[in-house]
Amino acid sequence: MAHIEFVRGIKEETIPDVRLTRSKDGTNGVATFIFSDPQALAPDFGQEITGMYLIDEEGELVTREVKGKFVNGQARDLEVMYAMKSVNDWDRFMRFMERYATENELGFSKA
Repeated sequence: MAHIEFVRGIKEETIPDVRLTRSKDGTNGVATFIFSDPQALAPDFGQEITGMYLIDEEGELVTREVKGKFVNGQARDLEVMYAMKSVNDWDRFMRFMERYATENELGFSKA
């Protein structure tokens, strides 16, 4: 059930590369998502991106920090930042990512 949307009600099928950083004291962190050629940027998509919505059985996590990357004047990638400002935010995000990773057969490698 865990999935990502850029427009409410439309599931993004492209699987992102996700990078995590966390403060030394563990109180905050940032997840950076890179979507290469997502369907939300397809010429025939026809919808405005309103944010990134991480949806699972616990509810929804939202960020509006969505930036397009352009190559030769064409939008190719989306870079999204999701900030976690507390240990509870971090834990909730990690629960979503565990579900999302399981459903999409993703792995985790520590840097």
